[in-house]
Amino acid sequence: MKILKTVAQAREFTSFLFVVALFLIVGAINPDFLSLQNILLSLNGSVVFTMLAVGIAFVIITGEIDVSIGATLGLAATVSAVLIRDGSSWIAAVLAALAVGAAIGLANGIGVMILRIPSIIMTLGINGVVRGLCYVYTGGKWVENLPFDYKALSQATLTGEPGSVTWFYLFAAAIAIGIYLLQTRSRRGRYFAAVGDNEGGANLIGIPVVRTKMTAFLLCSLFAAAAGLMYVSRIGFVTPTAGNGYEMKAIAACVLGGVSLSGGIGSMIGAALGAVIMASIGRILVFMHFSSNYDNTITGILLITIVVGDALLQKRASERARRKRLSARIAAKPGGGA
Repeated sequence: MKILKTVAQAREFTSFLFVVALFLIVGAINPDFLSLQNILLSLNGSVVFTMLAVGIAFVIITGEIDVSIGATLGLAATVSAVLIRDGSSWIAAVLAALAVGAAIGLANGIGVMILRIPSIIMTLGINGVVRGLCYVYTGGKWVENLPFDYKALSQATLTGEPGSVTWFYLFAAAIAIGIYLLQTRSRRGRYFAAVGDNEGGANLIGIPVVRTKMTAFLLCSLFAAAAGLMYVSRIGFVTPTAGNGYEMKAIAACVLGGVSLSGGIGSMIGAALGAVIMASIGRILVFMHFSSNYDNTITGILLITIVVGDALLQKRASERARRKRLSARIAAKPGGGA
């Protein structure tokens, strides 16, 4: 009973219920939406957002933000696609993409933690630089004519039959679960939430705040680069604007998954669940006979609504804690007197 109560109170469980409720509501309007094939398509279609959301969750949990992940995805995808198209080995393309992600992550980490530039400003500037490099590297042209074998990777399924869950999604889900276990059961994994909850306090008890946040930015960009590799395989080509706007969807996925933008609260499981919601919005609109042009509008509305709700909950919790402290002081009896 205690375990069930703990699960029911978890923010991830609330996110899971939201996903189920959303699917049931849409299914009530259009029963075709609840077919097994469509649900699997929603899961498989969320793989890129899952990788992005899990990566940026590291940064958000530490109390920072990274709006350069869309451009990081685009440059990593561009570099890997050019190498694969020109006949380089897949291993070389993967390593090159990850090197791009590592370089961007380190630049963000150094700018925020060493130079003390606010993360929104630093990553916004890096976003512009990296997006410009995408245009310079490709000359403003699309990267096309990729080998069929690489594009087929995204369609490989567990059962070998079309319509089943893909290996890409299984990999992303396994990564999210593995990181969640490390985040909750290892000492270093709990550093991220500790830093986001109280940076000054974490520093006082010996937690390496600078290293933890720099690690968060590095992991965020590496996950964005990995998402770029998956993007290339799924889409089959890369444009200079690849990944544009994905940062907002990834942040919205985290918030929908219970990751607080104020830091210190949230998990990768919640971020992965939020990614499923964000990836399903376009499909939901189609089944509800709306234009998919409303996708970004709905994303923005969801993000604002949940952020406002989270801020109100945080304010309410803060007021409750303040009242308890005040009551404790009033009830205290200094020196044994009244």
